[in-house]
Amino acid sequence: MTEHVTGGTNAEVRPPREGRSNGQWKVDGTEPLNANESWKQEDGGLSVRERIENIYSKTGFDSIDGTDLHGRFRWWGLYTQRKPGIDGGRTATLEPHELEDKYFMLRVRIDGGQLTTEQLRVIAGISKDFGRDTADLTDRQNIQLHWIEVEAMPEIWRRLESVGLETTEACGDVPRVILGSPVAGIAEDELIDPTDIIEEIRLKYIGDPELANLPRKFKSAITGHPSQDVVHEINDLAFVAVNHPEHGVGFDLWVGGGLSTAPRLAERLGVWVSPAQVAEVWYGVCSIFRDYGFRRLRNKARLKFLMADWGPVKFREILETEYLKYKLADGPAAPTPKTVGDHVGVHKQKDGKFYLGVTPFVGRVSGTILSDLADVLEKYGSKRLRTTPHQKLVLLDIAEADVENIIVELDALGLNARPSDFQRSTIACTGIEFCKLAIVDTKETATEAVKSLTRTMVDIQLKRPISLHVNGCPNSCARIQTADIGLKGQLLPDGNGGTEPGFQVHLGGGLASRDRDEAGLGRTVRGLKVTAANLSEYVERVTRKYVSEAEGDETFAEWAHRAEEEALQ
Repeated sequence: MTEHVTGGTNAEVRPPREGRSNGQWKVDGTEPLNANESWKQEDGGLSVRERIENIYSKTGFDSIDGTDLHGRFRWWGLYTQRKPGIDGGRTATLEPHELEDKYFMLRVRIDGGQLTTEQLRVIAGISKDFGRDTADLTDRQNIQLHWIEVEAMPEIWRRLESVGLETTEACGDVPRVILGSPVAGIAEDELIDPTDIIEEIRLKYIGDPELANLPRKFKSAITGHPSQDVVHEINDLAFVAVNHPEHGVGFDLWVGGGLSTAPRLAERLGVWVSPAQVAEVWYGVCSIFRDYGFRRLRNKARLKFLMADWGPVKFREILETEYLKYKLADGPAAPTPKTVGDHVGVHKQKDGKFYLGVTPFVGRVSGTILSDLADVLEKYGSKRLRTTPHQKLVLLDIAEADVENIIVELDALGLNARPSDFQRSTIACTGIEFCKLAIVDTKETATEAVKSLTRTMVDIQLKRPISLHVNGCPNSCARIQTADIGLKGQLLPDGNGGTEPGFQVHLGGGLASRDRDEAGLGRTVRGLKVTAANLSEYVERVTRKYVSEAEGDETFAEWAHRAEEEALQ
């Protein structure tokens, strides 16, 4: 009999036990209940920038205060990266200072994913001058650099801010980057352009000390596109465009999503939010999280645990009565998307020009590639591009006559507008190469698997790409529970008394933006694991099994949830 360890729309997310303080400020008071909450109150994360600029950049890594290094630096997009040569078996046994190198991962915050070629050149220059030519496109629309030294940060901030970019609150217990539709303002079928709304929120609230001490990170998203292209079901807060029969185009409000080791999909509050109300509602939900979020235990401190405790009815009531001071209109759910939300390929803009969605291998690019991309875009008269929540790039304003020529030049950069199915649908987290939490390699492993699958499966024509998400640890930065095939990194017995890199397999997850009828979490089958060396072989085997057994228009996710255990091995 097949055993479902997790699955369905929501796995159970238990709130903290009753009868003890959960550290909810409006219920239990603001006295800190752990060391992390203490230092955040004593001296918030925003304050550390002055010390980085005036002290640490001059006195070097070894002079950095430990709490600043492992806590406050995150408020400015800085994490220490993993020291090379430490294998995955030691990830859980070493202290952070033993795992870390004297270099940083730096996230450049790109709200809404909107970039100019001028900004792209600045990021590329920082990568080449200070980051050993590294750059990754993240699934939060950021660009992440590596090998950054603290001595370089004043100059890096100067360069970024000279073109309107920032690293403010790119990490930490704060409002992270606001996801936005990569085709905002340009798509022919867009319902509403939320660009100005995202900018209003950014200007009003990002870097605001009142919201700089949340229980944990706060992820939000806004889209006006019918493909629902911002993975709204797994954000703490999301606004999805909907056409109300009486009020017109506004937004459907979703709250309480998140993955990691306790995955939970967001829930609708059943309201319609007008464009003019979005920023105020965003602030209200974020403030609820600040005031009522569970702070005693960090592993219970995400907004999804509060939603699990309250439910959407109470959450809406508190939002309206305590924070907004008015009732929101009831609203319908947005229709199920008819198209995939990654925007890969050639598409017509509302002004008659074209946009191209291009795919690197699992988000891995470089400063050189980014600067070359800026050259190509400007050669063809474009100065705009977008990052996406799928580790892709969307290039705007291409004349119809130039489409095929620019595709050829982009292919030479490894940015493919017509990728293979698996290149298109595979994403991977940072992995053991740089991340202190990782157990296995992800980027290279996933890239090699994609190349192998592209060669060996030329005879298979899929009706829709099968998403493959590769994660280096249990925290699900690569959204493993919402992939057709999700892989959670772990060490497996090698048969000789040792271990080798491998993955636990999740099957049949998916979101609205992946072209399925209903978002849902993948299932795991007890004992179903695959080594990294055999990854492509396993994916090919299970894909061919799906193709041979699928009934009618059955999706991979639908088949994976009904298939017998033997078919999934």
